[in-house]
Amino acid sequence: MKELMSFYKGKKVFVTGHTGFKGTWLCHILATCGAEVLGYSEGFPTNPSLYKLAKTDNLVKSQIGDIRDFELLSKTYKDFLPDIVIHLAAQPLVRESYSFPRYTYETNVMGTVNLLECIRLFPSAFSVLNVTTDKVYENKEWEWGYRETEALNGYDPYSNSKSCSDIVTQSYIKSFFYDSGSPAISIARAGNVIGGGDFSKDRIIPDSVKACCNKQAIFVRNPFSIRPYQHVLEPLSAYLWILYKQSIDRSLADSYNVGPNEDDCVTTKELVSLFCEAWGEGARWESKAQKNALHEANFLKLDCSKIKSRLGWHPIWDIRQAVAATVDWSKVWQSGNDVSSEMDIQIKKYFGF
Repeated sequence: MKELMSFYKGKKVFVTGHTGFKGTWLCHILATCGAEVLGYSEGFPTNPSLYKLAKTDNLVKSQIGDIRDFELLSKTYKDFLPDIVIHLAAQPLVRESYSFPRYTYETNVMGTVNLLECIRLFPSAFSVLNVTTDKVYENKEWEWGYRETEALNGYDPYSNSKSCSDIVTQSYIKSFFYDSGSPAISIARAGNVIGGGDFSKDRIIPDSVKACCNKQAIFVRNPFSIRPYQHVLEPLSAYLWILYKQSIDRSLADSYNVGPNEDDCVTTKELVSLFCEAWGEGARWESKAQKNALHEANFLKLDCSKIKSRLGWHPIWDIRQAVAATVDWSKVWQSGNDVSSEMDIQIKKYFGF
């Protein structure tokens, strides 16, 4: 953390999708490091909004705008001229992508193109990261983790659009950002995240929090699906570390899987059981498969050897610690107490200062 704080202090960081779940936590970390942050986001993707609850506007500058609006995006970018760019803006929900496929592709593909064009047209950034997803890979339902060299071919519109975003980024690197004077650009393919303040639809932890707050059973539609669940601070620390390391050694710019250790890749059933144990108060869950359910992968794991061996990053919290931190934040929120302070406590605890 000392290295990161020294590196990010005073740096101008442009974050797309800053009002979302990951984006809000990222803004708080960067503010702790002393960075000057400008966020660009379409609005507030959930109600309640973690960004608003945590009073994040007190920490960063914000521009509300659609990533598809190149005119506004390019003006915002040109006026700021960042040192570092972190691209999080996306339509991030699998089930939502079935309902709004065109919007999903426009946001996730052309949004990436628009941002890369800003980076190309207005040179200032020296370190850039596009955050995609573990779902970019062609899922073969096999029992070992996907490596960065596997084929990219997401199944559903969300996953497929993120595969496209990944491929677009690789094309821009080869076409425009290949020499030593260009920014170092990496791609991070992260697993499923949990943590306090995620109010997204159709996600198991937000559904669990809502059910427990209402003293209801948690309904689980696919208890035996396996996902690489991790606390939100895990991938965010990896993103910041990638940006830092590639700024020192440009040869480290690459595609990286970001996920938990293999022992922490659990079934949804195991995750919810841990959640109920941490929550207490008689929390319980029930299996409730849906008829004619939309396609979702059953088995998905990542091989994260590359980021561990090349960059020296590794997970800090196991799945039990991740769930406990999520429950701690949720109970602070449920009680009407200061969630921003709870975020600061967890950030300090995770980074060790």
